[in-house]
Amino acid sequence: MTRSGFEKLAERYRAIRRATEELADGLSPEDCAVQSMEDASPVKWHLAHTTWFFESFWLERWEAPHRPFRREFRELFNSYYQAVAEPFARPRRGVLSRPAFSEVLAWRADVDARALALLASPVAGDAEFASVFELGLQHEQQHQELILTDLKHALASSPLRPIYRERETAAGGESAPLEFVSVAEGLREIGHSGSDFCFDNERPRHRVFIEAFELGTRLVTNAEFQEFRLDGGYQRPALWLADGWAAVQRNGWQAPLYWEEADGEIREYTLTGRRPLRPAEPVCHVSFYEAEAFARWAGARLPTEPELEYAAAPCTADGNFVESGHLHPAAATRSGLTQLFGDVWEWTRSAYAPYPGYRPPEGALGEYNGKFMCNQLVLRGGSCVTPRSHIRASYRNFFPPEARWQFTGIRLARDAARG
Repeated sequence: MTRSGFEKLAERYRAIRRATEELADGLSPEDCAVQSMEDASPVKWHLAHTTWFFESFWLERWEAPHRPFRREFRELFNSYYQAVAEPFARPRRGVLSRPAFSEVLAWRADVDARALALLASPVAGDAEFASVFELGLQHEQQHQELILTDLKHALASSPLRPIYRERETAAGGESAPLEFVSVAEGLREIGHSGSDFCFDNERPRHRVFIEAFELGTRLVTNAEFQEFRLDGGYQRPALWLADGWAAVQRNGWQAPLYWEEADGEIREYTLTGRRPLRPAEPVCHVSFYEAEAFARWAGARLPTEPELEYAAAPCTADGNFVESGHLHPAAATRSGLTQLFGDVWEWTRSAYAPYPGYRPPEGALGEYNGKFMCNQLVLRGGSCVTPRSHIRASYRNFFPPEARWQFTGIRLARDAARG
């Protein structure tokens, strides 16, 4: 690797690692230790796990001699890689009062120093070395989003409803009208192409036949979802899949997560504080079941992942990402097809399954995506807490259909009229 190439890669590494730590600025050690539910993890755990990833998959392979910071961390901060070590139970991450937050930061600094030294060494020219290093950076960006997602749930669980970041945000005006654009049928290609980075679940690129359809020009708004509620949406079993209706009854859902109704007013908890619900902003924190029920109520359906990828492929990945600092979805301000990237992850009706010809990578890294290809639904497009450089049209996110704490929303689609 040339000197300039090393410096560029080293600076990118520093910037991504620094961005992760900056998410914890202003938080107390107590804030960083909270685990509010089994599916979420403490901020401290995320900072430790991303460091574990570089130490376990990168330094352990290429550092000579390798010296782990603390051998106990191999199990404590392993997420689900059975080939590496027996992971500490996910539901119990909140009991890890030790190591202290300060020791986690010291571990990060130690690994950073060793990683930068390794980057400057002759092994940096190895193709596998570079591939795993890039995966580590992308993995860290995934956890940056998860830090904000999980932290929002933790803060919202407190009766004090703490504010994560003080922000002056405009009240917002009206949303652009919801229209539908027609997309012709045809044999299309989806999946990642080119030599730049993608996750293994985005390949192989392959052909799919897409029937003619119509796609909503923007995301569904709070006002539109409120119409669904007022029309008895949560009380009408005919609108729901059987599993969805069972989830409504089991969880007592009456509104999206973080909506609170009192004295005739709906307020919404956000990372910038609790505030009156803004009708023009995209509805957020809904499950697949709620998205599917709303689409049925609206006389439409959810798009498939091939439909969304085909629609988004020609578009630049611009939008309301974490770099905007809003930390919340924003209203559509222009007409035409918009909001395909950023704001909220868009539920699709597609099951998360392997593409034709998919094979997981060999070794422990083969556990990254492939073993989750069951009982999950695909989401597309990124959200307001996704790093902009992390997203692309072929990116496949996935969550179980009952999940609501992620920044998830709704875009409608319709089958094209047949003559």
